[in-house]
Amino acid sequence: MDVVDLAALGESFTRDPYPVYAGLRARGAVHRIRMPEGGAEAWLVVGYEAGRAALADPGLSKDWGKASPSLPLGAISSGPHMLRADPPDHTRLRRLVAREFTARRVEELAPGIQRTTDALLDRMLAAPDGRADLVEALSFPLPMSVICELLGVPGLDRESFRTWSNDALGATDPAERRAAATAMARYMAELVEDKRKQPGDDLMSALIHGCDEDGDRLSHEELLGMAWLLLVAGHETTVNLISNGVLALLTHPRQLAALRADLSSVDAAVEEMLRYEGPVETPTFRFTTEPVTIGGTVVPGGGELVLIAMADADRDPARFPSPDRFDISRDARGHVAFGHGIHHCLGAPLARLEARIAVRSLLERCPDLALDIHPAAIAWRPGMMIRGPRSLPVRFTG
Repeated sequence: MDVVDLAALGESFTRDPYPVYAGLRARGAVHRIRMPEGGAEAWLVVGYEAGRAALADPGLSKDWGKASPSLPLGAISSGPHMLRADPPDHTRLRRLVAREFTARRVEELAPGIQRTTDALLDRMLAAPDGRADLVEALSFPLPMSVICELLGVPGLDRESFRTWSNDALGATDPAERRAAATAMARYMAELVEDKRKQPGDDLMSALIHGCDEDGDRLSHEELLGMAWLLLVAGHETTVNLISNGVLALLTHPRQLAALRADLSSVDAAVEEMLRYEGPVETPTFRFTTEPVTIGGTVVPGGGELVLIAMADADRDPARFPSPDRFDISRDARGHVAFGHGIHHCLGAPLARLEARIAVRSLLERCPDLALDIHPAAIAWRPGMMIRGPRSLPVRFTG
């Protein structure tokens, strides 16, 4: 099978990968590709049915110990966590976190999320020139504040953490990814140790000091990995959900007008945002432990890297008619923006809640919100995992 060199496509692929994925999908469900990240080769799964099946395929391992030693990329977290584990380890780790991450606890966060959103918009609307970078003003600080409050780490060095997170997940140079991961690991160890000494009524303290009915608790290495996962996944997904969603609205004025006319439809709008321009282009890595057939193609065993283009699955016309049309009245249920199967995002309810509050509040407070940059000039984050703009200039009168 010929190797499709996505790395050679450069900025055009980063800015708009959807036509490339659609072209590959027309030729089949599985393709051998070269990634922008370090020129690593992988097997890419496109299309809704094949992608959804691969996301839930137990024959694809999340354990980096199963990865081929020839893979020029390494694990980037501070320790073992749910997205690097298979059952039964995954089952155990998810259980220990899920009991502290209930729907009730998420809903209890709503008033605080609203207060934080209001404060951030107050600050943004106070800009004398009526301009702001929405990523800096709202999309990043809101989810970062929420996850820090939930975990009980209000003193987090957010700007340093943001840089490390961006580089660890998106840098195309493997050395940059490793350096960011190393710096973050050191910082995580200090966070966990501080919280161990000074526990509070928060999720991090509960994970450190709590145990289940069988007396099971997270090891020190597992705590480091879980802290990394919750902090990184806890803000990255929502940052880009908000940014991508607002960008979609501002570049589709009829849809923006329809939402303004009926803000009660914000839930459906958020689901269409997730489908149309989800924050995760491809999920964390999977590896073959034995030959596996995907979409009629046999992918060899031996730790081959498999990527699933969730961004393409949600643009597959076989599942979503006219998939390249952004339509907030569409029934977008069934999208895989948060994954599928046992690794479905545990924080999806929180991300949806934050996006719902952020988008509704933004539209209520900014009746003339507009994009302050040509869409083609927007710089997108590099790499194939996280999808979102580096910045999103907007203007308003407040």
